[in-house]
Amino acid sequence: MRIIHCADLHLDSKMESNLSYDQARERREELLDTFRRMVEYAVTGRVSAIIIAGDLFDRAQIRKSAGRSVMDQITEHPGIDFIYLKGNHDSADLLEDAKEEEMPKNLKCFTADEWTYYTYEDEGQNIVIAGRELKSQNASLISNDLVLDPAAVNIVTLHGQEAKYEGKDNTEIIRREDFKGKNIDYLALGHIHRYICESLDERGTLCYSGCLEGRGFDVCGRKGFVLLDVSDKKVSHVFVPFARRTMHEIQLTVNQEMTMGDVMKACDVSLRGISAEDMVKLVLNGYSNIDLDLGRVRQTYRDRFYFLKVTDETSVYIDYDSFKNDRSLKGEFVRLLEDEELPEEIKNDIVEVGIRAILGEDIFE
Repeated sequence: MRIIHCADLHLDSKMESNLSYDQARERREELLDTFRRMVEYAVTGRVSAIIIAGDLFDRAQIRKSAGRSVMDQITEHPGIDFIYLKGNHDSADLLEDAKEEEMPKNLKCFTADEWTYYTYEDEGQNIVIAGRELKSQNASLISNDLVLDPAAVNIVTLHGQEAKYEGKDNTEIIRREDFKGKNIDYLALGHIHRYICESLDERGTLCYSGCLEGRGFDVCGRKGFVLLDVSDKKVSHVFVPFARRTMHEIQLTVNQEMTMGDVMKACDVSLRGISAEDMVKLVLNGYSNIDLDLGRVRQTYRDRFYFLKVTDETSVYIDYDSFKNDRSLKGEFVRLLEDEELPEEIKNDIVEVGIRAILGEDIFE
């Protein structure tokens, strides 16, 4: 039996923090299209079930067209079970305007009240997919109620933040220790937007599939889903990169000896090999003695990628020797600071702000 584990699709996200209105609209459609492409992958790859481990949607109020698009994929593929666990963003009801009797038979859901178990028979294997929504009143206790047959292949689905990792949004904490020794073969998690796969205990694996598509530069890199293959009563799994576009954050270190021409050459090298379909955040850091021309950088590379953001996080390089004989307020300020036992980067930041203040410049840009 083959199963897809995905999570954090955040469909119908506004996508407007970085992108233009038209790009945001296009990206919303691309996220829906990636979901459709994943279903097509499931069909051609003989996948029997798709586990959605939370945050299918991004917000409470979604467009009806977005909800309808997802529901169409479910109803048009009755041979695939869609096993859906709500996450902390999923306050929208997938069937908000539908009657209970219209619920597709292949849409399987979990609740917060109790563990729900879906059982499959495949080539002599008893495969159980269990899940439960995490709420503040049950998060620390639900593992006590989880009962799994040690002779079955057991997959458990949760949406929350494993205590070892840092998540972007507040959600319930999953304590790994609570699920050790519970006869779990694969713990399918959602909430963290990057792929993480580690040992749970001697028997099982803990895995965050990450999100299908990157939406912000807080989590860059490859995005996709996990493909499970259950055979001979064992679970093997592989991460499948699947995003329409990849997000990159490129850190470029400049130094005080570089001219703007040197910076542009360094940009060429740093951005080489990135697909024109991708989104890029270029961060200039280090120390510089020149006013970096970010407009020139943007103008040069803006048409090379789907989206480009350029930020300047450099500090002004301070040559302390040049101030030793400077009989001015600036010189006195720098000489006093030089004797302080502070890390060099902090000294430079203080000197930069201090000199700008002495010169009457705005230090709260």
